[in-house]
Amino acid sequence: MAFDGITIAGITSELHKTLLGGRIYKIAQPESDELLLTIKNHSTQYRLLLSADASLPLIYLTETNKPSPMTAPGFCMLLRKHLQNAKIVGITQPGLERIIHLELEHLNELGDVCRKKLIVEIMGKHSNIIFCDMDDKIIDSIKHISGMISSVREVLPGRTYFIPQTQEKENPLDDTLLSYDTFRARMQTKPMPLYKALYTSYTGLSPVIAQEICYRAGVDADLPANVLAADGGADVPASLLPAGPALPAVHTVFCDMMASVKEQDFAPVIIYEGPKPIEFAALPLTLYADKQGQNFDSISALLEHYYAQRNIITRIRQKSVDLRKIVQTALERNVKKYDLQMKQMQDTEKKDKYKVYGELLNTYGYNVEPGAKSLEALNYYTNEMIDIPLDPTLSPQENAKVYFDKYGKLKRTFEALSELTIQVKQEIEHLESILAALDIAMQEEDLVQIKEELIESGYIRRKGGTKKVRITSKPFHYISSDGFHLYVGKNNYQNDDLTFKFASGGDWWFHAKQIPGSHVILKTEGKEVPDRAFEEAAKLAAYYSKGREQDKVEIDYIQKKHVKKPAGAKPGFVVYYTNYSMVIDSDISGLQEIT
Repeated sequence: MAFDGITIAGITSELHKTLLGGRIYKIAQPESDELLLTIKNHSTQYRLLLSADASLPLIYLTETNKPSPMTAPGFCMLLRKHLQNAKIVGITQPGLERIIHLELEHLNELGDVCRKKLIVEIMGKHSNIIFCDMDDKIIDSIKHISGMISSVREVLPGRTYFIPQTQEKENPLDDTLLSYDTFRARMQTKPMPLYKALYTSYTGLSPVIAQEICYRAGVDADLPANVLAADGGADVPASLLPAGPALPAVHTVFCDMMASVKEQDFAPVIIYEGPKPIEFAALPLTLYADKQGQNFDSISALLEHYYAQRNIITRIRQKSVDLRKIVQTALERNVKKYDLQMKQMQDTEKKDKYKVYGELLNTYGYNVEPGAKSLEALNYYTNEMIDIPLDPTLSPQENAKVYFDKYGKLKRTFEALSELTIQVKQEIEHLESILAALDIAMQEEDLVQIKEELIESGYIRRKGGTKKVRITSKPFHYISSDGFHLYVGKNNYQNDDLTFKFASGGDWWFHAKQIPGSHVILKTEGKEVPDRAFEEAAKLAAYYSKGREQDKVEIDYIQKKHVKKPAGAKPGFVVYYTNYSMVIDSDISGLQEIT
């Protein structure tokens, strides 16, 4: 999911159509490394989001406004001073770099027309928003980069702006560099997989676009580029090559794709695996023909849709860090305790042997000679001869007492551990179910209910008295293809409520077999349920479980009336006996969620 040069080209084209000639009406800096420009053009108001966040750099048009701090940061104030009501007279992308130049025309303090540049660099952790004059002298930037931080380029007021050439890549939009001979010559110097040779040779190509080029050409992307370039692929197995010459086919597709970029023929798409987005691009991805794709009218719409979901997940992950740490620490402690207890349980397996030793000594002790170190006797339980070790300083009766004492101690240990291991195992399962709930939490109110469970379980102390917080989180609600309502608990409390308060006796209950996950309720409303509804409910149980990454998950299902909750059991824990089972995947892309 790379924000590559082709995606930037799509954004540049879109901004050129909508913003060129417009005026900057409002400048805000909602975050320390983010700008939100409000621009009026064509009797329409647009919002342009610019983010230099190291983990999530972005640039796209959005309809969403964001609150700004009460006091504007210095960089924002500087831009307001120079660019308030400035006219956008140019929007360009140098080559196929991940950079956009906004050329702005404004009036200075004397009323003279001046031009400035706002340069947005979308380069991962090196992303920045830089304000320059027309001579490329940096006036200021949203991030200051000194020589102490980067030996390649300083980004400081007064320095000259330039694009750092850290890699020897060519501009794929330069027609003089796209001849087959030039292309072949570059591939000859690349002893690496063909797709990697492509994106390390040309600016703006991401690994997925390079793989797409190979796929369209019918060439294995992992074939060595230098071998293909050397002799047309003579050293490569014929089964891996297309019908015609391999490298010319790749070159043709490469040139066709660059022509699409030049002609601004973009087709933004997000590729999904189930409900999870796995890739996006500004051009069609035939590489994923077997997966579901969602097309968009603009790159901005694609990016806002994709990153809105990612932002939600990132924010929730950040807010759940403390809860995860508490649960993970408690889980590790209980797992260690359980392992130690199981080792102690193994030691107690000797108890029955010691009991037999004691009984046989009482039976055959009269045969023991003084000072003997062992006694060979017939074990009347198995009808086999066994050798009983003895302490030569003790009498047979005293040796028997020693073995009975050992038996008694191990028996008491076994009885105590039998109960303790069950308790610790249940605690481990409870904590694992809480981790599963944290994994599927999508909103802050979901975390509130999980925290409440941790408080009531004694893992967190309640602050500010004993007053409980208000719970607003609700279970997921889906509609099956046949119109049946499906409900999914987001945490253990919701699982209990769905199963024992919401569901009727004739409704169907689903859960991943022996895997932490959600309770799923299929409401029957007295109707006969078709097989497809059962399968879709099972898919939900698979997706909202720890097994969602597996190809197939075994799901138990049973009518709710047969599901019981033992007295004193942990939240979410149930028992059932006469259940049905099915093995199914976790693809819920065809299900409609009700929000």
